[in-house]
Amino acid sequence: MPSFVRFCFALSLLTACAPTDREGSALANAATPESSTGGSVIETVRMDTADSDTVGANRSQMLAANGDQPGIVSMSVAPVAADSAAAQRVPNEYGRIPVVEYHLVDSTDGTYKVSRERFRAELDTLYARGYRPISLAEMLDKKIDLPRGMSPVLFIFDDASPSQFRYVERDGQLTVDPTSALGLWMDFAKDKPDWRNRGLFCLLSGAEAGRSFFGNKGIEGQKSEWRFPKLQQLDSMGFELCNHTLWHARLDKYDNAFVQEQIARGELAIDSAIPGYKVRGFALPLGMWPKTRELAWKGSWTDPKSKRELRYNYDAVFEVAGGPTRSPYDPNFNPRSISRIPLGKGMPLFPTLRQLEKEGPGGRYVSDGDASKVAGSP
Repeated sequence: MPSFVRFCFALSLLTACAPTDREGSALANAATPESSTGGSVIETVRMDTADSDTVGANRSQMLAANGDQPGIVSMSVAPVAADSAAAQRVPNEYGRIPVVEYHLVDSTDGTYKVSRERFRAELDTLYARGYRPISLAEMLDKKIDLPRGMSPVLFIFDDASPSQFRYVERDGQLTVDPTSALGLWMDFAKDKPDWRNRGLFCLLSGAEAGRSFFGNKGIEGQKSEWRFPKLQQLDSMGFELCNHTLWHARLDKYDNAFVQEQIARGELAIDSAIPGYKVRGFALPLGMWPKTRELAWKGSWTDPKSKRELRYNYDAVFEVAGGPTRSPYDPNFNPRSISRIPLGKGMPLFPTLRQLEKEGPGGRYVSDGDASKVAGSP
């Protein structure tokens, strides 16, 4: 993405979010998810028939079908068609990879939001079109191993809101809320062994209004003591954790010392939940680089109380936008400037997938099914 276009995109996000000195609070004040007190199911269709970024049945009809109970919607999941085109795709492991970027998963689309119906539909669409989740480690280490004809997709969830991962407590037992993004993912994957738990959660640990490791202080029913177990559960399931600063500070506004503190304290919080965890990725808040660019991936901070020095050194840095990213086999791949596809109102997924189907430069990454060699040419 040209620098001017990237600037305009970032400016539009800043205007929409109206950030204060605590940008995390501006993001957090977006509409919160509905109550999860009832069993929740979703009406969904595949999103490969139009450029629309909304999907689902008429909401009043869904509520009427359930006695107008808020927070409960009916599910009629559209069947996912087999990817019959896989055998015909020409392998090209130098092709582009979609890195899809989610924030809130809520009742409706909006700035930094997609509806639950839309999220589920985008999972359906990606699966039906031959995309399968990979991890950041597989990308960075050049160990993408998929069946012939299949393509990788990297999922990233920014800001650690309860809408992404919420617990429901019943009779002293904690379960993943089926209306949260993780709950929807688990339901989608339960009968698809080739849809692995792979993806990245880029975390805030000290933002306001519940953006602290997926909810705290009773916000949206989430208890503070559940924060560390949530990170541990994600790790045990196969997902990866990523740093997104302490409270979503706009790094271009601050001096080098403050930038390093924001990043280092974010990593320290992750280490507190999972001692020794290796964080490999960092997502730039609002896509804004610090004045000293290198500090986005490498720096240090000394705790003034304990005098302990914490150093960080990331293999990957994520932009806020830019479209599908280059293959790690592409000689021009820059892991410290990985472009992403932000999704929300006015930002649909399908046009990008359709663009990737075009042959030539910019086409999709297609596996040859043989991890011992790289198919295609730069």
